[in-house]
Amino acid sequence: MTQQVGSITDRQAVVLDLTVEHSEQAQSEAAGRTADDAAFRADVLAGLARTPKSIPSQYLYDTIGAKLFERITEQPEYYPTRTEIDLLREHAASIAAAIGPHATIVEPGSGAGEKVEILLRALDRPRGMVPVDIAREQLRSVARTLSSRHPGLKIAPLWADFTQPIELPPAIAELHPRLVFFPGSTIGNFMPDMQRRLLRSLAELAGQDGALLIGFDRIKDETILIPAYDDPAGVTREFELNILTRMNRELDAKFDLSKFRYEARWNAGDARIEMYLVATEAHQVMVAGELIEFAQGEAIWNESSHKYDDARIDGLAASAGLTVDRSWSDERGWFTLALLRHKT
Repeated sequence: MTQQVGSITDRQAVVLDLTVEHSEQAQSEAAGRTADDAAFRADVLAGLARTPKSIPSQYLYDTIGAKLFERITEQPEYYPTRTEIDLLREHAASIAAAIGPHATIVEPGSGAGEKVEILLRALDRPRGMVPVDIAREQLRSVARTLSSRHPGLKIAPLWADFTQPIELPPAIAELHPRLVFFPGSTIGNFMPDMQRRLLRSLAELAGQDGALLIGFDRIKDETILIPAYDDPAGVTREFELNILTRMNRELDAKFDLSKFRYEARWNAGDARIEMYLVATEAHQVMVAGELIEFAQGEAIWNESSHKYDDARIDGLAASAGLTVDRSWSDERGWFTLALLRHKT
């Protein structure tokens, strides 16, 4: 089974202006939205034509999806966010010492910004911060919050799809060293080939004198994993079904959400949770003018969440020409923060 990630239609990243609204900014944002709309349509139609059907997971994180994901992290069964935040708080001084002074942080998929705030408070005289996200309004809000809390820090919010190569703004590109902060085990949301390509891209972003701090969710028992990705309150189900609602709204699709159920499966052989929307009956759906057929039991593979042990972390790092310089894990061995550097 394969799952597509990344966009068919690329666009230029847009640095959001936090101080003024002017025509150039508005034109850049409008161009970005137009390209995003085209990419969404093309990627959805291509994904629904595949066997199995799939949709690139970044499209789950529209404005509504981003808010739903924050609710997921608050569920008692969803351990990754709490565990990683506790790790950051407990080892902040040690992590900061390993990173060193004057770092500029680049955070792909910055989300709500809670974790990078812990890091910024611990670092020795950080010089810049580049939150990168596809959820534009959340990105703008996070950047304004960071700017108010750290007035001496260069903040350059980059509205972009981080699965594509990122070109840093000139004012940031000149700052060294750079730390790419990629928490949440987000790397595990991608298929192995894409993990390797993405990590190589992030390593280039960090530069030869920089580093990457990456969160890795570790392999654990299925009885812990399944409830984390299929919570009893149904928030994850709502999050996954939101992609159908988004297609109805943005692609003039005609999905009946009652004809799909959400299902999380543990694939032990590939060490990953797989998340599906499964058709409960045979039916047809119009999507962007195209007729899509679903057999009973046929699934849309929305996303995956790979889990890791030390060998998998080392192997992935090596594939990008990196090595694990330091790592920090919780007492239960559920989560690891790994500091990766270029091999010398």
